[in-house]
Amino acid sequence: MAFESEERAKAYWNKNVKLMVNLMIVWFVVSFGCGILFVDVLNQFQIGGYKLGFWFAQQGSIYTFLGIIFYYAWKMRQIDREFDVDE
Repeated sequence: MAFESEERAKAYWNKNVKLMVNLMIVWFVVSFGCGILFVDVLNQFQIGGYKLGFWFAQQGSIYTFLGIIFYYAWKMRQIDREFDVDE
């Protein structure tokens, strides 16, 4: 991966790191927040006969993680094109 300048390489990695940090925050909020901290509030609702807090602890965080993987790949493809480092 070759960049024209040091500033352009730093800008690329800054965008990459910012994206990763934001996605990790989302994953933390969904897995820890919805599955542990907000479980009592979420358990007032149901999905498929299961309380929503239980669902987030068991399935929701996994589905969110899979969504994050696909979103990261899609967004990084855009960032790669923006910085002209795509394949």
